[in-house]
Amino acid sequence: MKKTYIFGHKKPDSDSVMSAIGLSFLKNQLGDNTEARVLGTINKESQYALNYFHIKQPKYLNDVKLQVKDVDYHKNFYIKETASIYDGYQYMLKEELTALPITKDNNIFSGLITLKDLSQILVNENIENLYTSFNNILHVLKGEIINQSDEEIIGKLLVVAFRSTTFIDNVELSPNDIVIVGDRHSVIEYAINSSVKLIILSGDSYIKNEHIELAKMNHVNIIRTPYDTYHVSRLISLSNYIKTMIRIVKPNYFLETDFVSDVIDLNNRLKHTNYPVIDKNNKCLGLLKVTDLSSKTPKKVILVDHNEKLQSVEGLEEAEIVEIIDHHNLGSITTNNPINFRNMSVGSTCTIIYLLYLERQITIPKQIAGVLLSGILSDTLVLKSPTTTEKDKEAVKYLSEIAEVDYQDYGMNLLKSGTSLEGMTKEDVLYNDYKIFTVNDKNFAIGQFFTMNFDEIAKDIDSYIEVLNKVAEANNFVLVALYVTDIIKNGSYVIYNKKGENIIKLAYNENIQEGDFIENCISRKKHVVPVIMEILES
Repeated sequence: MKKTYIFGHKKPDSDSVMSAIGLSFLKNQLGDNTEARVLGTINKESQYALNYFHIKQPKYLNDVKLQVKDVDYHKNFYIKETASIYDGYQYMLKEELTALPITKDNNIFSGLITLKDLSQILVNENIENLYTSFNNILHVLKGEIINQSDEEIIGKLLVVAFRSTTFIDNVELSPNDIVIVGDRHSVIEYAINSSVKLIILSGDSYIKNEHIELAKMNHVNIIRTPYDTYHVSRLISLSNYIKTMIRIVKPNYFLETDFVSDVIDLNNRLKHTNYPVIDKNNKCLGLLKVTDLSSKTPKKVILVDHNEKLQSVEGLEEAEIVEIIDHHNLGSITTNNPINFRNMSVGSTCTIIYLLYLERQITIPKQIAGVLLSGILSDTLVLKSPTTTEKDKEAVKYLSEIAEVDYQDYGMNLLKSGTSLEGMTKEDVLYNDYKIFTVNDKNFAIGQFFTMNFDEIAKDIDSYIEVLNKVAEANNFVLVALYVTDIIKNGSYVIYNKKGENIIKLAYNENIQEGDFIENCISRKKHVVPVIMEILES
């Protein structure tokens, strides 16, 4: 069963991370094969929760673009370089392919041959030399061992076409010769006495016992074949090592991790038909035929805590979205097929995951209860956010009992863990909890950071504004704002890019300045995004 990835948005907050973990555990209990992933570096708050409940941090997921490994290419299609040309040809015919990757020991890729290469060699080249194994010759000629002295056969081919006396008188044999002969005993004896490399007896020719004994003494290899001399001379070249056919040592190839889009781009330039597929250690994995690209298996994904394309993973359009679970307004993501979509007006996605456990009647373990609780407490600001619902409160009561924590004490410690600025850059603060939104083809971004000490940020406010200006300009955003939320004071300080000033003034009041405090503004979902969207829609 292919794995399904479950993940939240690009700038993972606690609700995003914890809902992915909680849902993955539930799905796996129900028999699915899923894995929780994150699309970015998790924040200090999330790390605190994971450490507290001894949960391993999910791995990073860079993208879900289609890769070569998602294509139904011809896996494990290759042949060892010491196989015969004949075997390679038969292999290609059997698999109905026109190319074949060649490998050395341990499947290390060494080259590629094609049927075109084969035809050119057999038609245009005069094969006079043999470089192969004794067994390859035996196999191709359907031969019988009369005497074997060597594993490998290297030599020059000679076909005895003259009269025996003419051949013996005019042809000087050497230990590097390979003689193809019928039942000409005088020639056989001459060849053995000359210590040739190999004698091939055509037409099941008879050989005297005394000649066999002499061949053993002189270390002469002898094979007998049912084929006549003409057919032996035509077939023998096919017993050569297939590596002797390699004309392009370094052909174009692809890694299994290469993107299909890159394969298509390169093939549009090269117009080749076949490409070897290898791994990072140069081991051959198989052959990609260009027509294979039409048979793809997209990665399966489940989105939690978001349904906006800009907030999601790279390559989402190439993946198969099988489910979305969220608690935000409907975004821009569309799907090719009907999916399970669960969207509820609650304070946290983790609350929805909790309800799914109840609906499926799956027991919630202590660790999973802990992470789900953490996501709810984070998104509802320990149930103080205006987005908090009765379902959130019900979930917190139930989960805190299983997790064996006092939710108020744990919740405050959780939030405090994410408020420290120690070791953080201005960019880290902005991207700690950062989301992008679109309205009327206009993009804007809102970052939110929780702290009880705004003075630490206020003293560097000009530097923060500079960062916001750069982010807005680089991404062509109409607004990039950072809301620094103080849950004790029940409000947020707002910092914004220079060109976004008019939007902020229209959203709040004409007299607002950088770093001003906005009372009762603690929820991005309720107090910030709807207000900005209303301005941009007008």
